Amino acid sequence: MYIKKKKGPLLVALKDGSMMSRADLPSPATKRWVASRKAAVVRGVENGLIKMEEACEIYALSEEELESWLARTRKHGERALKATSLQKYRQL
Repeated sequence: MYIKKKKGPLLVALKDGSMMSRADLPSPATKRWVASRKAAVVRGVENGLIKMEEACEIYALSEEELESWLARTRKHGERALKATSLQKYRQL
């Protein structure tokens, strides 16, 4: 049995000084996207742990959907990823 090595870094340092690994990303079988799972993918993409194209492929997301998560997080923070906050932050 062979273990397939993933491309890219296995561990990255976040802005707050903590570390994030690929184990911190949600499961590829994720169907229900809560804010914490969205935030983990966004942190992974923004810090270079995973490429945007790879995230879209693994999680079956469209580029537009992932870009909207990134844009909302940059503009309003991770709280904007909550479904209940979507109306509040959509057009601001």
